[in-house]
Amino acid sequence: MEGSNISIGHLGLVAGAFDTLGIAPVIDRAIPKTRQHHLTHGDIVKAMVLNGLGFVERRLYLYPAFFSDIAIERLLGEGVTTAHLNDDVLGRTLDAIALFGPTELFNQIVAECLLASDYGTHCIHVDTTAFSVSGDYDVDFDSRDMNITYGRPKDGRWDLKQFVLGMATDQHGIPLFVQTFSGNESDKKTLMAIITQLTENLQHPGKVYHIADAAFYTAENLTTLGTHTFWISRVPATLNEVKELVAAEDLALQPCADERYQYAEHTSEYAGIPQKWVVYHSAPMQERQEKTFEKRLEKEKKQAETSLRKLGAREFACEPDARMAAEKWLQEHQQFCFSSLDIRTITRKKEKKPGRPKADEPVELAYTVVAEIEHDPRAVEEKRQKLGRFILATNDRDLSPDELLTNYKEQGAVERGFRFLKDPSFRVAEIFLKKPSRIQALAMIMVLCLFIYAMTEFRLRRELQNASETVTGQTKKQTQNPTLKWTFFLFRGVRELRFGAIDGVKVLVTNMTPELWKILRLLGKEYENYYS
Repeated sequence: MEGSNISIGHLGLVAGAFDTLGIAPVIDRAIPKTRQHHLTHGDIVKAMVLNGLGFVERRLYLYPAFFSDIAIERLLGEGVTTAHLNDDVLGRTLDAIALFGPTELFNQIVAECLLASDYGTHCIHVDTTAFSVSGDYDVDFDSRDMNITYGRPKDGRWDLKQFVLGMATDQHGIPLFVQTFSGNESDKKTLMAIITQLTENLQHPGKVYHIADAAFYTAENLTTLGTHTFWISRVPATLNEVKELVAAEDLALQPCADERYQYAEHTSEYAGIPQKWVVYHSAPMQERQEKTFEKRLEKEKKQAETSLRKLGAREFACEPDARMAAEKWLQEHQQFCFSSLDIRTITRKKEKKPGRPKADEPVELAYTVVAEIEHDPRAVEEKRQKLGRFILATNDRDLSPDELLTNYKEQGAVERGFRFLKDPSFRVAEIFLKKPSRIQALAMIMVLCLFIYAMTEFRLRRELQNASETVTGQTKKQTQNPTLKWTFFLFRGVRELRFGAIDGVKVLVTNMTPELWKILRLLGKEYENYYS
């Protein structure tokens, strides 16, 4: 039959997760359909998520083409065709999301679809990243919207305007909050804005820690949060108190539960907030930093020698002035010392005439600094002492050093989420829309894809552990912690076959294996239905 051999692949898992989480009803209650369209906004968002998690080389403006070889009726409902998924329909849904508020809609989805008691949320990791966009974006728009402008790009594209995406995840990497900011917004402000809104919106019966990197740690932010909102942060290395602690030779380090780390506790009243500081020494970090330490010293020396040549080009009226300038240079470059220093005298005619001055001809004297430098051994040893050391702070002084370190190390969860959103195979991250409001809505869809991905991965791993089952991992070994992307890969050959028979049309799902059925059984009926 025509169109009888079409792909299901891993998209049945995506559709099953969307249904299991009950996302469509939340969307349809928030932004109900107002016209006589075949599909609701919830259906369109489901189609966008299928597209976003399709891992194919297609952008959203090829939206109908994405479904041309996919079992669209199986995934989206009987009677649905590619004609129902055109650019106008997509744009209307993005406009509806933008009008309602992308952050507000995502908050509702999280509140209704993520059970804190089920997933054990106790750490909220906050971070931001920038997405570059093409186009001018010179049109005026409501001040509520973000400003797409030039900022400090993290991808090196200084030639492109950008917007900032702020996100918070739990310790499992599941997104809990998303908000877009102007492209030139400071991390110090955006991180605080996210934490403030999370504190207002996320209700949790137990202790919750808001975890962020050093950009969050400012006197203003700490004062604003006070003592009742618990936080964990890396302390900026630029603070004088940090420099002294990290460089201390008499630091009494004790072993952590993780034998790769050692710690020393310290109390601080920075910004008037009583807090615990813990200095950690990381053996893996020191090993990494040792590899580049000598190169950094050599680079610093070259930069200092360039500065010293500029000093050597200056002329001084007297020898004391020259020596004073040399001492001032040394004070500004305290990691160096002079291996040799000479003040040279230059004799010059007062009148600019060619040739050497005669014996009775009046002359003037000038003095220049001629010096060579080397690293001060004490300064080098002090720098070496700092390798592998960093400081974490928290306003929960009852938190043990081991708990503090474990909670902070999970900050990688939100960073992994950003890497997921920027993965080349996740092409929905290539922003091409020309309305800032639609870009805000699309950013929410991108994070919703991550939400579904992370929730499904967590669910599969948990069910494997509860059932004492394993599946084949990427290394061909059995595992209880497969990545969902590899699980998607296992389903790559699953297709739907339709053929005519005497008693009507027969439908078969091909290339299913016992391991694939085991995965579906563990995930639940909503997933199995898409492959039955």
